[in-house]
Amino acid sequence: MECFLMHQKSHNMRKLALLFTGLLWHCSLLAQELPFWNEIKAFKEQDSLQMPPKDGILFVGSSSIRMWDNLQEAFPHQTVLNRGFGGSNLLDLKHYLSDIVFPYRPKQIIIYSGENDIASGTVQAQEVLARFEDVFQAIRQEMPQVPITFVSIKPSPSRWEFKPTIEEANRLIRAYLRKQPKTSYADVYPLMLNQNKRPKPEIFSQDSLHMNRKGYQIWQKTIAPHLSK
Repeated sequence: MECFLMHQKSHNMRKLALLFTGLLWHCSLLAQELPFWNEIKAFKEQDSLQMPPKDGILFVGSSSIRMWDNLQEAFPHQTVLNRGFGGSNLLDLKHYLSDIVFPYRPKQIIIYSGENDIASGTVQAQEVLARFEDVFQAIRQEMPQVPITFVSIKPSPSRWEFKPTIEEANRLIRAYLRKQPKTSYADVYPLMLNQNKRPKPEIFSQDSLHMNRKGYQIWQKTIAPHLSK
């Protein structure tokens, strides 16, 4: 009887060990499969070494934010933090709010997102608005008083086919923000068009999607008046 109990106990322990190993493998696989997790993990590792000062101005969004490599130089009188992750959309931004927004307790949040949603070819303007509202309300629930500025979705030459959707999404988001306290809308869109109402090629890099220094100069001049003092 005693041998049987010991055998049964050993069998149960092996089952538990296998279950635990499987759970660890599943969690590891899940983490690997989460979009942009490596980028988010890199931010968290940076924070563990030196946490950015609170009460800064946080820039979040997709690659147009991520690739703004002279952000602090562009706004020398402000403490700014760049937490853009390239290729992301509004759903991704909402998913990682607790990782790259809430911990910093910023005094203001600048958002550029929505372009990749539209470029997927499956998301219309009304859905972009709905996704933005979800992000906005999630931030408001956690930080009711923080000012939020949305940078209008830019007119990229390589995505000019989406012009009607981009313009409609911009219009909807602007109208939504007009009804919300402590918000503003930095409209870079018209300033990035030439006299023929097409994107200025000279402000974009060779991929006709991302901006060069001239493009970011337009952004800097447009966003600066919206920043908290």
